[in-house]
Parts: sequence; structure tokens; C-alpha cells
Amino acid sequence: MTRKKRRAVLIVMGLAMIGVASTLVLSALQTQVTFFMSPAEVAKATPDAATRFRLGGLVAAGSFKREANALNVFTVTDNAASLPVNYKGILPDLFREGQGVVAEGRMVDGVFVADTVLAKHDENYMPPEVADALKKNGHWQEQSGKQPAPNPGT
Repeated sequence: MTRKKRRAVLIVMGLAMIGVASTLVLSALQTQVTFFMSPAEVAKATPDAATRFRLGGLVAAGSFKREANALNVFTVTDNAASLPVNYKGILPDLFREGQGVVAEGRMVDGVFVADTVLAKHDENYMPPEVADALKKNGHWQEQSGKQPAPNPGT
């Protein structure tokens, strides 16, 4: 085999390996993607039970109940629609009614079963997705002209 043929074979093999590696990475990332939805969006198009997504909104006043076996039951609302949430585990310290929350999980028989719950960071912070959903539905309330704090991850 000549030098040119050997070099061409190595280049083709290298490109094939890069293609295979890229395909594996993209398929792994695709299975890890979770989409954000508000309760109104879930009401319009309910995802199937196999679809993981993030549900964001406000914890409805008077909806929080702690039941047996550390099961926490509450309702997430965007003031256009509400969705019951079940979460088994310890809630974040900042979790309370009337505050912003993002829960990650799946829909099961009309109830959102969360495996992760994130609470509002402080009095000025609201996850950008939740703020956008509230603005879109016309329920955004500015407090003394303050805007939600920027997401430090962006």
C-alpha cells in the first residue's frame, strides 16, 4: 500500500470514528433533554406517561398537604390552569405556598408525579421559564419595579 492510500485510509477511518462518536453523544443527550411546561400548556396537550418534563408555576394557596410515607401533595398553578403534584421526599427549605416552583417528573393518571422539586431562590428570583409563562398568561406581577434576577446559568 502506498503512502497516499495509507493516509487516505487513516483519514476515512478517523472521520468514521468521529461520526460514530458524534452519533453516540447526540443520542445520549437527546434522552436527557427535559422540556419546560406550564400548567396551561399541560392542559392543552397532556404529555404521555413516558415523557419527562419540567412543570413550573406557583404553589397554589391552601393546596399543600403532607400525607403518610413522606408524600407531599400540592397544586401548581399559573393562574390560567392548575395541576396536582405528588412528590415523595423532603421539600426544599424555601418551598411554601404562593412561591415559584419547578418540579421535574411525569404525568400519571392526571397527576404530575415529581421526582425533583426546586423552590424559588429568594424573594426576587423566579425561574425564567416560570416568569415567561406567567407573563404570557397575563398574570405577571411586578413588585416595586423589580425584574426577576437573571439566571446565573446563562
